[in-house]
Amino acid sequence: MKNLVCLFIMIFFSVSCTSQVEFKSITTKELKVLLSKENIQLMDVRTPEEIKEGAIQTSFFANYFDIDFERVATAQLNKSKPVYLYCRSGNRSGKACKILKEKGFEVINVLGGYQQWDSEKNQ
Repeated sequence: MKNLVCLFIMIFFSVSCTSQVEFKSITTKELKVLLSKENIQLMDVRTPEEIKEGAIQTSFFANYFDIDFERVATAQLNKSKPVYLYCRSGNRSGKACKILKEKGFEVINVLGGYQQWDSEKNQ
């Protein structure tokens, strides 16, 4: 019985450790440099209400909270190019990165999201 419990614990930890999806992150300052040099795939995963407050030019939009987020997002993106994702603060975009990474996209999360971007407008 003891061996069975140990085996279960080992399997549980090995599965939970391997199920983590890793992706890169960049700062909003790094994003500004990229946008000035390249034509990148930039996706805003905020709600329409949040987008009304402002958005980064050239962004694609797919509301993370929509039931068809995955379909809407993947229909707009090219798998052969990296995808940079942002939301309000960086939390939802991190979750969206995991979804798109599992679909075969190379993803990069923008740390601090639109809040950070907006706070740096005049810098």
